[in-house]
Amino acid sequence: MLYQLYETQRALMAPFSEFASATAKLYNHPLSPFTHTPMAQRVSAGFDLVHRLAKEYEKPEFGIRSVTVAGVEVAVQEQVPIRKPFCHLLRFKRYSDDAVVLQTMKEQPTVLVVAPLSGHHSTLLRDTVRALLQDHKVYITDWIDARNVPVEQGPFHLDDYVGYVQEFIRHIGPEVHVISVCQPTVPVLAAVSLMATHGEFTPRTLTMMGGPIDARKSPTAVNNLAMNKSFEWFENNVIYRVPPNFPGAGRRWTRSRPCSRTSRWSKAHGT
Repeated sequence: MLYQLYETQRALMAPFSEFASATAKLYNHPLSPFTHTPMAQRVSAGFDLVHRLAKEYEKPEFGIRSVTVAGVEVAVQEQVPIRKPFCHLLRFKRYSDDAVVLQTMKEQPTVLVVAPLSGHHSTLLRDTVRALLQDHKVYITDWIDARNVPVEQGPFHLDDYVGYVQEFIRHIGPEVHVISVCQPTVPVLAAVSLMATHGEFTPRTLTMMGGPIDARKSPTAVNNLAMNKSFEWFENNVIYRVPPNFPGAGRRWTRSRPCSRTSRWSKAHGT
C-alpha cells in the first residue's frame, strides 16, 4: 500500500513540479526582470528544490562517445551482446582508423565490471568505465529495475544473480578480468567459485571493491539492523507490490540500500 500511496502522491505533485521549475527559471534567467528583484536567488533556489523533490528521475545514459587511447581519440559505441529479463550486458566497442591504435586496442585486456544492483543505476560507474576504456575492452552489467520487468518473467533471486554473472563470464571468455563494485561481491565470488568447482575456466583476475565478504568484520548500523530484525519484519515493512502504472505491476519489490555489508539478501529482487 505504501508504494501505491507514494506513486499517487508523485502523480499529484507532477503539475506542481513543472510549475516550480518554470518559476525557478523565471527568477534566475538573465533576461527576466524578476532576476533583479530582492531575494531573487533564494526564491529561485526554493522553487528549484521543490521541483527536484517532486520530479521523476529518468535513467541516465552513459554518454561515452569517445576516449583517448595511446594519445589518439577513438570513437565508442554501446552494444548489447546479451539481453536478459533483469539485466543487459553492455559492451563499449571502440573504433579507430589508425592501424597502430587498432592493434593496440586488440592487445589490451578485457574487463567485466559488475555494477551494484541496489537502488541505483550502473551509470553511477560512468567515470570508472571511461577511465578503463583508455586501456581495456570494457563490459558492464546494466541491471533493469524490477518494477519494469513483467511478472511473467518470473522472480529473481540470489541463484539467478549468480547464474547471470556466470553466463556473462562464459560469453566474454577466459581472458576476462572481473571487477565487482560493492553489493555484487558476494554473488560474483560465488559465481567464480562454482565455475572453478565444476572445472570451468575462471577469470584471470578477480577484484572485489567495497563489499566485505565476511559481514561480521567491521559491522555498521546496516549490519545491526539486518541482524536485529527477522526476515518476516523485512517482508512486512520494506517489500511492496508494484503499482499498476509500471510494466512489473503486482511484483513484490523493494528499493533498499546496497546490502553487501550484510549477510542478508535484501536487494530489489522482485520476487
